[in-house]
Amino acid sequence: MKKIANYFIVVLVLVFGLFYGYTKFTAAQEGEQAPDFETTLVDGSSFQLSKLQGKYVLLDFWGSWCPPCRRENPKLVQLHNSYPDQLTVVTIGLEKDTTSWKKAAEKDGFVWKNQIVHQNKFVMLSPIARKYGVSEIPSKFLISPEGKLLGKLSFEEIHQILANTNYPNH
Repeated sequence: MKKIANYFIVVLVLVFGLFYGYTKFTAAQEGEQAPDFETTLVDGSSFQLSKLQGKYVLLDFWGSWCPPCRRENPKLVQLHNSYPDQLTVVTIGLEKDTTSWKKAAEKDGFVWKNQIVHQNKFVMLSPIARKYGVSEIPSKFLISPEGKLLGKLSFEEIHQILANTNYPNH
């Protein structure tokens, strides 16, 4: 019986390893068109990423159960408030249930419309996360107003790009 359990664990690790490698290999690369996706927002409305062109878009993958994510959320809110004419924030919560997500999003001040929840804590099982090669959270991806993927960036890098962009009213 112990042998069967060991084989099962080895097979499981191999399957997840192959899945992870495939995700990294097929994920969008910096400078390419950002992978488009359609989904439903938490308010029930439909969403398509490509319809946001014209402003920078920040995709933020996070979870209410993730301490580093929660520590970064005030910076995300500050970024959203600092660049309202330049930046559209899209959060993708990877959750086991929507109740925890809702409490955390409200407590952390997520007021923007574009909020998505995937009810699965495993990053690799989110189809959107796979398109972007997300292997850990928090992860932030900045997309140009033309729809090009600028990369997985830190808050400092995102702020630097937005601060050096000439937009009216900023």
